[in-house]
Amino acid sequence: MEIPIYQVDAFARGVFTGNPAAVCPLKSWLPDATMQAIAMENNLSETAFFVKEGADYHLRWFTPNVEVDLCGHATLASAWVIFEKLEPGRPSVTFRTLSGELHVTRRLDLLALDFPARPPERVGAASGLVEALGGNPLEIWASRDYMVVYDTEQQIRDLAPDMGLLAQLDRFAVIVTAPGEPGGEPRCDFVSRFFAPAQGVAEDPVTGSSHCTLIPYWAARLKKQRLMARQVSQRGGELFCELLGDRVSIAGRAALFLEGVIKL
Repeated sequence: MEIPIYQVDAFARGVFTGNPAAVCPLKSWLPDATMQAIAMENNLSETAFFVKEGADYHLRWFTPNVEVDLCGHATLASAWVIFEKLEPGRPSVTFRTLSGELHVTRRLDLLALDFPARPPERVGAASGLVEALGGNPLEIWASRDYMVVYDTEQQIRDLAPDMGLLAQLDRFAVIVTAPGEPGGEPRCDFVSRFFAPAQGVAEDPVTGSSHCTLIPYWAARLKKQRLMARQVSQRGGELFCELLGDRVSIAGRAALFLEGVIKL
């Protein structure tokens, strides 16, 4: 059996930036164990698989360890493959997923994801959370993930978390965030990093799903609906964000790194 595979850098300014995702278009579903094994073999934060259903697509995402309910960068990468390789000229696509219908639309050189908002609630510090992260956070919030707010962008960049302790926490992952540096170039409203060691991803380079939580928080705090975000991982990435009621728009660019064939 031969399966096409594309590796696409999402939320990227070009190759070697943003978050690499593997994308495997399928004619029909493989066994879950086979898809999980492919994701483990790829050893990227996410591998996406999709099957066409009528005019739309059914989309699933796997880390090296588990299937997940929502992934932004691998959705953007999947849309790029459809727009650029499978159906050139198509302006938008709808994916059926574990998180409902997700829409991706071309906006000039950007691809915009229409995702559900996941507003956080203020919570107390979970046992081990601050110890695992370090630094002196201002606030702790939570939705699917813990969201820990710091005072400055430099504090976010300087964090060196204990991944073993983070893996023991009772949430899917941990987001850390702070305002963007005034006068930073390029300008951004807020920065973040994302850690999910329990899911097989120590630090994710750029995370679309975390912005389902970050956007409602920063929109309320900064009193603006449109926001520019940067994830300050080693690779780094840029996200053009907007709060749309109970939905969020997360837009970015993508770049193809490789394409090939998996042989099973």
